Amino acid sequence: VVVMGGGHGMATLLRGLKNHTHNLTAIVTVADDGGSSGKLRQSLGILPPGDIRNCLAALSNEEALLAQLFQYRFNDNSGLGGHSFGNLFISAMADVTGSFEEAVAESGRVLSVHGRVLPATLQDIRLVADVQLPNIDRHIRVKGESSIPEVAGRVRRVYLEPNNPEAFPPVIQAILSADMIVIGPGSLYTSILPNLLVPDILAALRASRALKSYVVNIATQRGETSAFGVSDHIFALED
Repeated sequence: VVVMGGGHGMATLLRGLKNHTHNLTAIVTVADDGGSSGKLRQSLGILPPGDIRNCLAALSNEEALLAQLFQYRFNDNSGLGGHSFGNLFISAMADVTGSFEEAVAESGRVLSVHGRVLPATLQDIRLVADVQLPNIDRHIRVKGESSIPEVAGRVRRVYLEPNNPEAFPPVIQAILSADMIVIGPGSLYTSILPNLLVPDILAALRASRALKSYVVNIATQRGETSAFGVSDHIFALED
């Protein structure tokens, strides 16, 4: 089973699926640029570890303790204010192993995870959106995953910079060998679509003969899917 997305919804899905199979691969967006992940991305030049951290904790054999440890966030008076322990752990592991992908793999071994967690791409990508402002017939361009939901308006288009990033090869192998692919739940424009905007991932999804499911969020999200119905989600995916 391959699960694709990002955010807390993906971790919740993995937490349930691991009770049914350990043959799990989580494909995670690396477009995040907010909070602790954004700070580490800017200061250390690594890919954002936050969504990957959530998935590793969810798939861990010792989830009750490790999830608490990995999700532990230092308070503002500690000098590490805003950072979670798990993000710092993955960042340190990247420095020790010499690569982000190896850091994720080794972190998974340390946590004794059921399955694998893979970044969608190893390239430093940035999410950009064209947003139509309310009551105005024009679009503005918003750069940065964390900034997009903050703009009052309707997202008309999202794309990546650079616009043709290479997929992480094990991701393509996982998609093509999957029996089932589950996309979502998660933020439509900032967690799910960034994965599908990687050309090789989209091509692999189209070529895959797996059963494919899309899990629609149970609530709308301000700045992304306000007033959306299920059909609006499907139209956005098709576009």
